[in-house]
This record gives sequence, structure tokens and C-alpha cells, in this order.
Amino acid sequence: MSLKRVPSVLIPLTFAVVLAGFAGARSTNAQAGGFKAVPGWGQLPNGEKWGEVPNASVDPHGTIFVFRRAEPPVIELSPDGKVVKTWGNGRYVWPHGLRFDRDGNLWITDGRADNGNGQMVYKLTGDGSKVLLALGTKGVSGDGPNQFNGPCDVAIAPNGDIFIADGHTNSRIVKYSKDGTFIKAWGKKGSAPGEFNLPHSLVFDSRGRLLVADRSNKRIQLFDQDGNFLDQWPQFGEASGLYIKSDDTLYVTDWQDKKAIFIGSAKDGSIKTKIEGLTLAEGLTVDKDGAIYSTETLPGQIGDLVTGANIRKIVKQ
Repeated sequence: MSLKRVPSVLIPLTFAVVLAGFAGARSTNAQAGGFKAVPGWGQLPNGEKWGEVPNASVDPHGTIFVFRRAEPPVIELSPDGKVVKTWGNGRYVWPHGLRFDRDGNLWITDGRADNGNGQMVYKLTGDGSKVLLALGTKGVSGDGPNQFNGPCDVAIAPNGDIFIADGHTNSRIVKYSKDGTFIKAWGKKGSAPGEFNLPHSLVFDSRGRLLVADRSNKRIQLFDQDGNFLDQWPQFGEASGLYIKSDDTLYVTDWQDKKAIFIGSAKDGSIKTKIEGLTLAEGLTVDKDGAIYSTETLPGQIGDLVTGANIRKIVKQ
């Protein structure tokens, strides 16, 4: 498998888990706090590098789909970190968002334009072999009803409506019906309630509220499905990636402010656990056993841990 680089241009804590740094197969105080990074997990054959990894998602069968800015852009991994399948060569300009919906369909966002491609959101069959719906205008950056400029993530409402975080250049949420008909858009660049500075990740809670990781404003904003502002939570820091379970357990990555993964509740915004020192994650996903898969793009360092261009599996001791 050969790789080619894709162009890339407070509320108190109820319980804190503080972890020391982890590098390669070595961890300092790896037993502390109840979490650890699995040594050597997800290594590619022949020592090849991951490239930037913005997102991952677990399919209904437990396979981990990893989206990265290198060729091939999609790598499927087994839970023990072995490569199962790769695909997608030449399809995407700037891989960004990747999620499975409740029906097992795969949603992908391609966040930049180049040579008549990109600035698109795709709904695919679960194996990625067929495009079921395409939103956007290929290769065109804009803010019209069927244009994007930096689409980051997708969330599907209980009734099938589609919500797009169009955030890396635009600062808005775009809503479509389940067949792709434009309904509305809201938001603009700013820091007031209902305004955004890089809306980066989206999830729905059990009440149907839309949670938006408003990353550069260092908050999560909550809306109803008509775009009405409900609340904002600054306690999760520079929220970059969101994952939510059916019981409203909320996982949040803060990649630059607190440099942690938070586990809390979307019912009230409370924080139960704070994981530090194991990753500097842009995105994350969680499997049925509670293992966290953190995806890294940003080069950096936390103690002895060199971050960026990686995916890590984090488990409870």
C-alpha cells in the first residue's frame, strides 16, 4: 500500500482522570487514572505513515473506518488494529468528516475544492461502494443552498433530516430534508449565541437537540431543529469532535485548550471523566465496548508524547 499526501492547505469537574504521556509502546504511569493507549495499535504495513487523520467511525459490525489525508483515504481496521480493507483512491480532495447513521449508511465530507472536485457531502452504502446522495456542487466553494465552503460533519435527525456543519470557511449550519432538498441555513461568523467560529462537529441527543462543537469559540452550542438557540456549554473547552451514545453519554475532544477527552452527559452538560496525556485529538469515535478511537491531525507534544498523523485506541484498564 503506497501513500500519497493529499494537499492540505466552567463548571466544576465531578471526576477527573489525569493520565501521563504515552509514546509508542512506552507509557509513563500507564496504570494511573484507569485509561491507557493500546501500544502499537493500528500500525500500517511496512512502516508507512498515516498522514493527517481527521475522523473515524465504527460500522454496525464493529469495523473501524478511518478517514485520512493520504491515499488511499479510507482504511478499515479490525478491533485489534489490523488493516481489513482500503478504498477511495482519488475520490476526495480534503477528507474531513466520516460517520455512520442509524441505518448503517456512511456519510463523508470533503472539505476543499480542487480541479473540479471537493466541497461535497456524500451519503454512501455502508461499504462505501455506492453513492446514495450527493450534496454540494463539485469543485465550487460558496454559501448558496447547494454549495459548501469547508463542510466538516453531518448529523441525521430522527426524522431523517440532514444537518451539515459548514464550518472551515463558512460559519453556518445547513439543513436538508432526507431526500436532499434544501430547507434552511443559519449562523454567521461571530461569538454571540447562534453565531459560529468554526462549527466543527454535530450530534443529536435523545431529546432531539442539536449539539454543535463551535471550536474556535471554545464552546458547544445547543439548538432545536429549527435553528433556535437553546444553550451553550464552555466547560468542554475548544470542542473539536463529538460522539454521543443513546443514553446521552457525551464524548468530546478538546484539541488545543484543555488538550483532553471529556466523557460527560448531554442531559445536563456535566463532566464525569477527563482523560489527559494520551492524545491530542481532532476527532473520535467509540465502539460498543467503550473503547475510544482518537484521530490526530495536529503536530504537537504532550510530555513525551509526540502527536499528529495517527489514530490511537484508548481503553479502560
